[in-house]
Amino acid sequence: MIVLPNRIASALAAMTLLLLLSAGAQASEADRLAEQLQVNGQPMPVSSVNETPMDGIYQVRLDTGESFYSDAEGKFFLVGDLYENSGQGLVNLTEQSRNSERAERLASVPEAERVVFRGTADSQAEIVVFTDTTCPYCRQFHEEVPRLNELGIEVHYLAFPRTGMNAEGARLLQQIWCADNPSEAMATAKRQEALPGTADCDNPVEAQYHLGMEVGVQGTPAIVLPDGRMVPGYVPAERLAEMLGLGD
Repeated sequence: MIVLPNRIASALAAMTLLLLLSAGAQASEADRLAEQLQVNGQPMPVSSVNETPMDGIYQVRLDTGESFYSDAEGKFFLVGDLYENSGQGLVNLTEQSRNSERAERLASVPEAERVVFRGTADSQAEIVVFTDTTCPYCRQFHEEVPRLNELGIEVHYLAFPRTGMNAEGARLLQQIWCADNPSEAMATAKRQEALPGTADCDNPVEAQYHLGMEVGVQGTPAIVLPDGRMVPGYVPAERLAEMLGLGD
């Protein structure tokens, strides 16, 4: 066993203590900002506050899904994306954080609340797709699902009635989630055929609609890759396979 001289051991202990105190101070700054952040005297609906690589600047996320940057006192706000000028070019740190949170939020949706198409091939990847059966591009995307399944890509549909919960699209999506066989009902609706049954069951359509808005969905289809990246609009199966690293 190596025995360090007392003065070196003391110096190392002091350095360790300073690092611990510094980390604790940074954590407490973030916690304090989360508790005290206000606008016009009203507390903001803060979901989380995290440090950034910039000293004294924190990323604030709200319950609505919005985010911005603040100094430790909550006096100055910056809205926009934070980039790191690394040796490999500009890295969008905000987008990386957004993707990570999006993936985490979607992972919390149980499979029982999704409409899943996985085929018979061994699963290689899973994508989540916010959909609306009244959307032409969603119907076009659904034609790619058999090929995606052949490539080992599972398609997990979530509901996003693009014109709101009072529209026909929302009622159709509720009928799908209320059906005895939601995947069959989804395929029927995508063919623009009439759906049997009602929309009068306990279903997750409205919750998924709000979840979609919180994670940045602005239209359908909205395809979310396993790392949380969101790809808006129709994408052919072969192109999606390439994006997932499954291309030839």
